[in-house]
Amino acid sequence: MLFIWLICEKYIQPETKMSAAAFILASFTSPERISTNPQSVLWLLPLVAAIAVVYKATKVPTIKISSFLKEAVILFGSIIVFMLVTALVLCALAWLITD
Repeated sequence: MLFIWLICEKYIQPETKMSAAAFILASFTSPERISTNPQSVLWLLPLVAAIAVVYKATKVPTIKISSFLKEAVILFGSIIVFMLVTALVLCALAWLITD
C-alpha cells in the first residue's frame, strides 16, 4: 500500500485535494493503450488464463488441485488454439477478398 501511496504522491498536484483512493479510482476511467503490433497479443494470455481458471472453478463440483489444474490448462490451450485458428481463417479470408 505504501508503494501505491508513493506513486499517488508523485502525480497528485499539491493544490488538488484528491485522496489516493480517488486517484486510483480515477485512473480506471481511461483505457490502457495497447498497440497493434504482434507483441500486444501477449496481453491476451493472462486474460485467457483468468477466464479458464474462473470458468473451471464454477463448473467443477469438487476442486482437487491436480484435476483442477489439468482441466484449466486444457481449457486454456483449447481457447488459444481456437483463437489462432480463427485468426488464420480471418487473415486468409481478408487476403482472398483484397486480392
